[in-house]
Amino acid sequence: MSSIINKKEQKPASPTSMRGETQGGEDEVLDSALRPQKWADYVGQDKVKENIRIIIQAAKKRSQSPDHILLYGSSGLGKTTLANLVALEMGTNIRITSGPAIERAGDLAAILTNMSEGDVLFIDEIHRMHKTIEEYIYPAMEDYKLNLILGKGPMARTMELKLPRFTIIGATTRPGMISAPLRNRFGAVFQLNFYTQEDIEKIIQRSANLLKINFQEQAIKAISLRSRFTPRIANRLLKRVRDFAEVKGTGLITEEIAYHALDFLDIDKKGLELGDKRILKAIIDKFDGGPVGLQALAAASSEEEDTILDIYEPYLMQLGFVERTPKGRMATFLAYEHLGIKKNTQNTLLS
Repeated sequence: MSSIINKKEQKPASPTSMRGETQGGEDEVLDSALRPQKWADYVGQDKVKENIRIIIQAAKKRSQSPDHILLYGSSGLGKTTLANLVALEMGTNIRITSGPAIERAGDLAAILTNMSEGDVLFIDEIHRMHKTIEEYIYPAMEDYKLNLILGKGPMARTMELKLPRFTIIGATTRPGMISAPLRNRFGAVFQLNFYTQEDIEKIIQRSANLLKINFQEQAIKAISLRSRFTPRIANRLLKRVRDFAEVKGTGLITEEIAYHALDFLDIDKKGLELGDKRILKAIIDKFDGGPVGLQALAAASSEEEDTILDIYEPYLMQLGFVERTPKGRMATFLAYEHLGIKKNTQNTLLS
């Protein structure tokens, strides 16, 4: 349910794939190896990085733990990596868990009582933490104590556990689902945005060098253009293109090989996959371009509502392909243009 990592053998949390599922095998090992292990290697999010470093430096001067930090943004933008860097900078251990994994007060007590002074607790998907658990975590965050209720009825009693000072770093893709009392207990809240193409190219080059991949500069640009401005996806595509180059070519990633591999993976020039196009076509073909409610769109596209909200919609809105209105989602002119669909009453495909 959670894992503790010693500062002497610092290992990042197991990464998740684009669909939010845990990866395994070689990919998991490689993704861990590609995570930056020092601030200088962390590309992008400059303002967030600088703010966090100031918080850490100030805490060091006061000989205290840094304030609790909440990070929010789309999946794969580097929230877990930032948490690991905070622990590295502080020279402490990091314990990694997730909101759904903390099911009972006993689970929270087991985690918190095993922490040492100054440790970092990283809670991924903190918006999915049970409301009952939130009631227990409030005093832990504010006063570093845990109040457990033992027994039931007239025989019930409260036991107070003193906790070492620690820092919680929460991560979420859905900040609006975090209750106000919990959000207000974080001393700093930062949003991680999509990366620039230039930063994504730097990340791909760094990963290619770490993986000892031979590549041409233009191939890096080709991959970056289809990486959805997201480091995790950029690294995933790099590994898939590498596999294609080794099987279908000489091992050298050229621009031609890169485009051939990405086309073979059904990833278009804007980074859209089949699922993205299915969402757009559902809005256009079944709802005449919208507006359409989330529940109806999920049913029409055979996707979960959470998947649309967390995976597809942020990037489609970033591209300007989908617009949110009070009545629902609408496909924009840019979406019609990208899909080659003529915007008329019949939504007839262009020949």
